Amino acid sequence: MKKIVLMGNPNVGKSVVFSRLTGANVIASNYPGTTVDFSKGKMCLGKEGHEIIDAPGTYSLEPSNKAEEVALEMFDQADLIINVVDATNLERNLYLTLQILEQKKPVLLALNMWDEARHTGISIDLKKLEHDLQIPVVPTVALSGEGFSDLIHRIDEARSSETIEPMSESDRWIKIGEIIRNVQQVTHRHHTLRDWISEASIRPLTGFPIAVAVIFAALWLVSFIGETLITYIFDPLFDLYTPIAMSISTWLGPGFLQELLIGNLIDGQIDYLQSMGLLTTGIYVPFAMVLPYIIAFYSVLAVFEDSGYLPRLATLTDTIFHRFGMHGFGIIPVFLSLGCNVPGILAARSLETKKQRFIASTLLAISVPCMAKNAMVFGILGPYGIGYIILVFATLFIVFVSSGLILNRLMKGDSPEICLEIPPYRKPDTATVLKKTWMRIRWFLQEAIPFLFLGVLLINLLYTFGFVEWLGGIFAPIIQGWFGLPKEATTALMVGFLRKDLAVGMLLPLGMSPMQLVIATTLLTVYFPCVGTFAVMFKELGIRDMIKATAFMAVTAFVVGGVMRLVLLGI
Repeated sequence: MKKIVLMGNPNVGKSVVFSRLTGANVIASNYPGTTVDFSKGKMCLGKEGHEIIDAPGTYSLEPSNKAEEVALEMFDQADLIINVVDATNLERNLYLTLQILEQKKPVLLALNMWDEARHTGISIDLKKLEHDLQIPVVPTVALSGEGFSDLIHRIDEARSSETIEPMSESDRWIKIGEIIRNVQQVTHRHHTLRDWISEASIRPLTGFPIAVAVIFAALWLVSFIGETLITYIFDPLFDLYTPIAMSISTWLGPGFLQELLIGNLIDGQIDYLQSMGLLTTGIYVPFAMVLPYIIAFYSVLAVFEDSGYLPRLATLTDTIFHRFGMHGFGIIPVFLSLGCNVPGILAARSLETKKQRFIASTLLAISVPCMAKNAMVFGILGPYGIGYIILVFATLFIVFVSSGLILNRLMKGDSPEICLEIPPYRKPDTATVLKKTWMRIRWFLQEAIPFLFLGVLLINLLYTFGFVEWLGGIFAPIIQGWFGLPKEATTALMVGFLRKDLAVGMLLPLGMSPMQLVIATTLLTVYFPCVGTFAVMFKELGIRDMIKATAFMAVTAFVVGGVMRLVLLGI
């Protein structure tokens, strides 16, 4: 079985090419020893099967980050390379092509986005390009499938180039110039509406308002999809499951096993948010509360990726996020975390260095509230006026900025520059979006769900053995004396480790003033993430960095709570 590796610059439509070649039999996973995602599948040519690997996008075979290191390793292991090139940006893409050809491996060049090149007035002489490179060149339109029959039939023609020899960087660019002059012609064309939108979405003056509108629209869509799935699919499934769980509870009878597996019965019934049993809350939280939003988020993210908007969003915010030790792609985990912190933490793995991933995960955990908690904040503080709600989010914004600046100084390590090309806007391919979403959901089910379940098990055991109440008693003096809250709020803060929005709801009966509610709801975001996020952070960061992050959260919560008490309560 031949190993065929797809290689190309980022944003050249490589994932759509991969989807067209492999169909449905695809596996998505992390490259061994890294957090870099890649996909592999199979394709049959006659009676012979081939393994197809979608390598991470790279600009060069001289890696500058972990993703490019993985791409180089995959290149070394390949029997054949399909080099996917953006026909609208041939000059920039040919640098990697020449590097690949210098290594004398069999290569087939897929000249993708052939339709966009025509629309933009770019004409490429295919015969001359084949002659100059000495390899087969096939024009393709991945979104429509145009050219793929020819691409598949010509895989056996892939060969190493006889004319391209190893050369220096400067000689490579000279060679590219010669090829472009020989094969490409560009004719004048007028700006289209898509061109105007493309330019407006990347200029700061217009780009930031567009970004705010897009993010809010995306969050609304995610909320709508997630809530619809919960209401019409997941909650009804658990309604069917409830009699089974009650039968198990009756069969077990009172005792340790009943408390561990079923948990506390609320008015004689199972309450999936409060019962805390492994077979009740333990499966309800990951499957009926987190999974619906995961499905919604990954669907929207796939559309954003394939439409070409994400590179624009990252470029817009690059300068800001560099001050926090990251780069523009740091906005993506933030965007995801506004709905649910779990996919936000998972998205932080797209950042190249350990320092960047640590800063991103920690900032998300302490200062970006999920959608469920945001809804509760509006519900509790709304009756007192919008000013109190603004106080909460203004404080969280200040925490995000100040913590980012501090962590950037404290953490050792590199924060490399972002290197992005801005692709034209494209219509996402439905099949590719669905496949990407399914691969990510399947990964979530295999990798993240066990940690969510273990997190619920841990908090369950702590409740069962009275550890949470004991801990609450220890921290009560701090809650009262330093934060200016009633000691009963301690229980709500402890419950917040399992469910932030449930904990916010527990604050209502305590008779606190609006300012006290502002302090309490802010602290619920800052002091620790929910158990699901905590479990995924542990998996992503490892025990040592998780301890560091936890310590930073504790110190931040202590300082923020005290300062807010002095400013808002004056005592």
